Amino acid sequence: MSRVLVVGAGLSGGACAWLLRGAAPGRVTVWDKARGAGGRMSTSRAAWDAACTADLGAQYVTRETKRAGRCCSFYEELLCHGILKPLMAPVEGMVAKEGSCNYMAPQGISSVVKYYLNQSAGADVFYEQHVTCISLRDGKWEVSRKTGPPEQFDIVILTMPVPQILQLQGDIVNSFAKLSCHTAEICQSWGLQKLERSCGRGEGWRRMEMTACGRLTEMRERCQCPVINESQKQQLESVSYSSRYALGLFYEAGTRIDVPWAAQYITDNPCIRFISIDNKKRNIESPEIGPSVVVHTTVAFGSEYLDSDPAEVQQLILSHLERIVPSLPTPASIKCQKWRYSQVTKAVPSSPGQMILHTQPLLICGGDGFTCSNFDGCIDSALSLAEAVKSHL
Repeated sequence: MSRVLVVGAGLSGGACAWLLRGAAPGRVTVWDKARGAGGRMSTSRAAWDAACTADLGAQYVTRETKRAGRCCSFYEELLCHGILKPLMAPVEGMVAKEGSCNYMAPQGISSVVKYYLNQSAGADVFYEQHVTCISLRDGKWEVSRKTGPPEQFDIVILTMPVPQILQLQGDIVNSFAKLSCHTAEICQSWGLQKLERSCGRGEGWRRMEMTACGRLTEMRERCQCPVINESQKQQLESVSYSSRYALGLFYEAGTRIDVPWAAQYITDNPCIRFISIDNKKRNIESPEIGPSVVVHTTVAFGSEYLDSDPAEVQQLILSHLERIVPSLPTPASIKCQKWRYSQVTKAVPSSPGQMILHTQPLLICGGDGFTCSNFDGCIDSALSLAEAVKSHL
């Protein structure tokens, strides 16, 4: 009974877990470093009212009927269950593509991912699980995280942004450069130098040396064969992303925001690219629920201030927002979200939607870095991942 780990509870990871529900029922575990599902399809809530929400990531889903292909059934299922509904609210500055349809998520865009996770036939989903290291142990993958003990899995599926895959430690990145460090660590842990100084090279020293040499041989073999080979590493390093900030402004119930639009694309501001009256966009205006506003910055602004103090960035965005919408009331609370990996600008070239890093045991990666940053791209990757994994179950 193979045990499967999906790292990342975004759209690709959630859909992949759902697609594996028949092949691996009750054997799929999902870890995500965030506090909830969604990834870049994230929905935040006001601290005082869970019904007051704001989509800080993806704003809506665009279906291009001519290109939907094998994703058609996914749209139909989400529409059938009311997870997605047609976007009817006015969005100023939206460029409509011929033959395309736009959908919003009435319960927040993260509800799309939550639907797949909830329908994944008993998949165990855990949040605040930040994976740091992946190593081979006795024919399985031992996966370490910042908190909690390491666990072993037969199959590991990585769906986080590609740069985060390259940041992982362990056998996934072992190389000759690490061998000298391992040698020093082993000699120190076995106390060979101390034993030699105190007792000389007697029988006890030789037995300990043989054991340490065996460990060093094992480390040499692993260091000579990193999981990610040079060609794969170059392909992964070629992937690039845009960066941006998002603000969520939350208001008390009864607050009025008097603008004639539900959302607006901004073309003449160096900081702000998109503003949404989020509850209005999702047709959930109610006197009992406070409104919310979402602001997305331009890519240029996101890149320029990527590593700046978030509090200073927030104030700068708010100053631009006041110029664009001077009538906007003062919010009760604000959340500033930095999207370091917002959208893929260059994906892995000629990718089938996934990349197999190791066959036995299987280690495979996917996500929009292997396709493109939209609904279809994430679902295409999830389908490719599930097809590859099922042949190993």
